[in-house]
Formats: sequence, structure tokens, C-alpha cells
Amino acid sequence: MNEILKSTFIDRWKKYFGDAPLPISLFFSNDLHHAEPAKKFQVHHCMIADLSLVFKGKSLAFNAVNIGCGGGLRYCGFADQLRPGFEFFLSYGIEGKMEGERYKKDPETVLELMKNTSSLKAAASWLIAKPFEQLDQEDHPEIILFFATADILAGLFTLANYDRTDHYGVKSPFSAGCGSVIQYPLLENQKEEPDCILGMFDSSARPYVKEGLLSFAIPMKRFETLVGYMDESFLITNTWDVIKKRIAKNSGDKML
Repeated sequence: MNEILKSTFIDRWKKYFGDAPLPISLFFSNDLHHAEPAKKFQVHHCMIADLSLVFKGKSLAFNAVNIGCGGGLRYCGFADQLRPGFEFFLSYGIEGKMEGERYKKDPETVLELMKNTSSLKAAASWLIAKPFEQLDQEDHPEIILFFATADILAGLFTLANYDRTDHYGVKSPFSAGCGSVIQYPLLENQKEEPDCILGMFDSSARPYVKEGLLSFAIPMKRFETLVGYMDESFLITNTWDVIKKRIAKNSGDKML
């Protein structure tokens, strides 16, 4: 990553968000980039739990072998198949055979949803997740990912809309937790004019993040532009100073 961009963002983040946690980065590579392969579990394991470790300072690498969840494999681009009976799993299940999550009202709704759902193919053998401050010049992040409280999200959301002439600089697609922090942001980063993604509304994944946190993912194509706006935007106003003081007051609590 460009060292000037990295240091500029860290300085401006501390200036406007105080001691709020820095984001992490995600990108595909055939090299490990000094990351440790994530632990392989023999039972179902939600990778959001692993991403929480990255926010605490650990660089991890994921691939088609060590992701312990079928959804994680799909939304990271390492598989393209859904589990058999997925339309029942996401809705009301099959009595005596499969418990449904009841996130959709019936299997037909799920099937229609899947017709309009994009897929992702991994661009390399590893998906690297690194703390932002550990990025070096050999790293080429594709997503900058925050887990944040409402006040911080308000700042990120408003910044993401700063130069937009429409009302939708941020999207919030219905998705699994890993879809909202990995798949959809990566797909956005493939576009000429990407949007940011607000997520982590998946009730199945929420137990793996602290209460009150949501995710905000900035595609790298958008990130540099938004960093460039920080010193001229609402972040320099008295309005933001009020929020900044509240962020500082609460920053003593571990958010991650």
C-alpha cells in the first residue's frame, strides 16, 4: 500500500475519530504477506470470529481449506455451490429434516432472490486479512473494513456521500455476515464507481461481534478519494466536534 496514503489516513482518523479502532484490510494474493493461515476447525466455524481477531492485531489468511463454513467459502469466492435445500434452510426448513433460519418467508422467495444474487470468484489462492496499520508497500488492499459504533458509522456514512449527487453512496444488501464484509465490497471494487457497504445485520453472525457494532466496508477504489475529502468535509465543523467528543468519551470501552 502507498505509505503516504496509509500515514495520511491514520493521521486524519486520529484527528477526527480519536482513539476509535483503525480498520482492517482484505485482498486476494497467492502469497501470505506475513499473515498466518487461519486455524482449521473440524466443526462449523464462522469466519467473522476470525475477523474479530484481525481487528485485535492478528494477520490471517483464508483459503478453500481452512474456512469452516459453507457460506464463508461461497462469499469469499472459494466455492460456487449452495448447500442442498438452501431455499428451505433460509426460510422455514423441512419438518423432521432441516431447521430453517426463517430469514425469508418461504422457499419460493429464496429462489427468486438467488436469481438476482451475484457471485464472486476468488482472484488468488489466499484471502488476506490484515490490520490497517500493518500494511506495507507489498500489500494491495481491495477492501478497507471497519467494525464501528453508531457515531463512527454516521461519520463514515456522511463522508461516503460527500461528493455524490444521488442519495445512495452506501448500500446495505441482504446477506450473510461474510457476504456483507467480503463479497459485496469486493464486487463493488470491480466497478468504475463503487459504493460503500453497510452490513453485519445477519443474526447468525452477530454473536461474533460485540453488541452495538456494525460493519462499514470501503472499496479501495473509493478509499483514497474519501481520505482526500476528510480535511474539507463536515469533519472540520463544530457539528462534528460534538460527536467527536462523544466518541472520545466512549473510546475507553473496548469496542472489539
